Amino acid sequence: MVKRVIYPPMWLVIGVIAIFALNEFLPGPRFTGSLSWLAGGVLLVAGLAILVIAGGLFQRAGTDMIPFRNVSALVTTGVYAFSRNPMYLGMALVLAGTAVTVGASTALLVPPLFMAIIEWRYIRPEEVLLRDLFPQEYPAYCARVRRWL
Repeated sequence: MVKRVIYPPMWLVIGVIAIFALNEFLPGPRFTGSLSWLAGGVLLVAGLAILVIAGGLFQRAGTDMIPFRNVSALVTTGVYAFSRNPMYLGMALVLAGTAVTVGASTALLVPPLFMAIIEWRYIRPEEVLLRDLFPQEYPAYCARVRRWL
């Protein structure tokens, strides 16, 4: 298995730094104003709320939030009934909200790049692990709940 030195929250921090760097040094066409601030704020708050709720469900189930560590339960209720990866979705929404709020068009590239990295480095390998740990439950869960949303 590939050693993962940079955990998903660090990719979130890197993404936020990239958004502000792009905003400062390579913004491209800008879109700013109260509407973009409002939309960005809504996305950001929604992302943070999803992160808190999903993390709480993991804690309640007694399973570790660090990828690939101490997986003891398959959480399928709450926000996990709508997304198999609500924590990653929450992080992507935080990045999208930040990008929309700063108003630099180039910053809008960061959330999809984050999602591609997370899917490649974490989601796909996690799916293999979960299929092995929960051979009946996980495929049934995948059949009814989408990966992102």
